[in-house]
Amino acid sequence: MGSDLHTKTLAELGALLNTGECSSVELTRLFLARIDRHGKALNAFVTVTPERALAQAAAADARRALLRKNGEKGSPLLGMPFVHKDIFCTDGVRTTCGSKMLAGFVPPYDATVVERMAQAGMVMLAKTNMDEFAMGSSNETSFFGPVKNPWDLSKVPGGSSGGSAAAVAALLAPMATGTDTGGSIRQPAALTNLTGLKPTYGAVSRHGMIAFASSLDQAGTLTHSAEDAALVLQAIAGFDPRDSTSVERPVPDYHAALARIAKDGIKGLRIGVPPEFFDQGLDRRVAQCVHDALDELSRQGAMVVDVHLPNLAHSVPVYYVVAPAECSSNLARFDGVRFGHRAADPKDLTDLYMRSRGEGFGAEVKRRIMTGTYVLSAGYYDAYYLKAQKVRQLIAEDFRRAFERIDVILGPTTPTPAFGLGEKTDDPVTMYLNDIYTIGANLAGLPAMSLPMGFVDGLPVGMQLIGGHFTEERLLGVAHAYQAATAWHRRAPQAFA
Repeated sequence: MGSDLHTKTLAELGALLNTGECSSVELTRLFLARIDRHGKALNAFVTVTPERALAQAAAADARRALLRKNGEKGSPLLGMPFVHKDIFCTDGVRTTCGSKMLAGFVPPYDATVVERMAQAGMVMLAKTNMDEFAMGSSNETSFFGPVKNPWDLSKVPGGSSGGSAAAVAALLAPMATGTDTGGSIRQPAALTNLTGLKPTYGAVSRHGMIAFASSLDQAGTLTHSAEDAALVLQAIAGFDPRDSTSVERPVPDYHAALARIAKDGIKGLRIGVPPEFFDQGLDRRVAQCVHDALDELSRQGAMVVDVHLPNLAHSVPVYYVVAPAECSSNLARFDGVRFGHRAADPKDLTDLYMRSRGEGFGAEVKRRIMTGTYVLSAGYYDAYYLKAQKVRQLIAEDFRRAFERIDVILGPTTPTPAFGLGEKTDDPVTMYLNDIYTIGANLAGLPAMSLPMGFVDGLPVGMQLIGGHFTEERLLGVAHAYQAATAWHRRAPQAFA
């Protein structure tokens, strides 16, 4: 078995598994050993499942052996190790959401994403650390402590999918699942040099994904390349009758779309560049990386078009009314009665509720619950929540009009590279502004992705692509074309290479 297997992409590893040059058990042992060696330094994992992983790997190898005997090729994902963000319910494996409230919770069923990846024969290595209930931009709100960025252990990896991002960036797993409510896949992808994909709202089932803000949450992927993202999206996308927000439509062949782009190129592609993405908060060096990326895509024949999203400036205040309101409702179920943390020796029912929630939730979750309860309360609903929903529609309409003239929108994913651990924890508003460029896609339910585009002060920065509803094929194709001509996505942190 080659010593560099951990540096390969899903597609490359899948080819090796198909030819029998390596086995799933060998790969699984390799990544488990790397988790054992490096996991604590990053604090990227909540639960590691070696016995389960090796059993799944052995079963995958047996399936591949049978396929080879019959002269058939298996899926490139069959036997592929990966890690799950600890927000997806996993039958028999604890699912904590990074919270004391669920520190001992073991679900009796699998989330649909978990189920579909298991059906594809993938091998779950571990559950990854995350901001508590997915509320955060730096992965510092977790009950299990902050995750560290493998590019610089004094920096944040981004949140809330920071554990997943750190694990893949440090080459401890070839891919990870994540969730994105306001940028929680794309932002950590940008800060750790990964390709992070948030599909269209409704394209991937939310069943069994513990809810933060139901009209915004979306499952997605963290991988090294657009090709890898296409392979995994193929497995997890599609209608699910158990999720009332799941959209019933055929799942395209995302990998074939990449092949078409590779053959036909992107000549004539219309790329919209909104000036609203280039505000005073954007680091000029990040802006230069965006312009360099645009130059590369222009060389390939794409056309750059100016578009305006006039209401995008309101996305942060809108999000921090809508998301807390929905979290206030969703987290009401954690009351110390049915499941989750329960206070000891309560005096009465009110004391049980108050102390269970007070002890079980961290400061950021409490802040958002209180904000959400306030904006939904009598006398404030019309002034805040209803108005926010109206402005949300204006933001969505801006995107709709833009996509009448263009094919994709391009801009920075984050205003700056990764910032220091503890640097913004005492200033929630400054922390919230880290998602200023990503929130709009969630409010409008659009697909979006971040991909590596360069480095600033030795730290990675990401380029964001946003498309119209259900245009993942196009987004992945543009990303693939860019990655075929550049090597940013191939760079890994030296300490973990």
